[in-house]
Amino acid sequence: MTRENEAAQFSVSGTNINEVKQKNAEAGLSYNEVKALLAQQGGYGTAIYSDTDIAEVKQEIHKHEQ
Repeated sequence: MTRENEAAQFSVSGTNINEVKQKNAEAGLSYNEVKALLAQQGGYGTAIYSDTDIAEVKQEIHKHEQ
């Protein structure tokens, strides 16, 4: 391996970039995947990720009130 290839694998602080990428790939859900999962199951501040049709829910609620 050349000196350039060795330098390309490590950050300025000495972190092994390829190792970090590998560990990230093996890790659990990403931040955005967690937010999407919370939105599907209900969570505070996650409405933008929800696939719930609010108008349909309101219609269903008011249908039973009459």
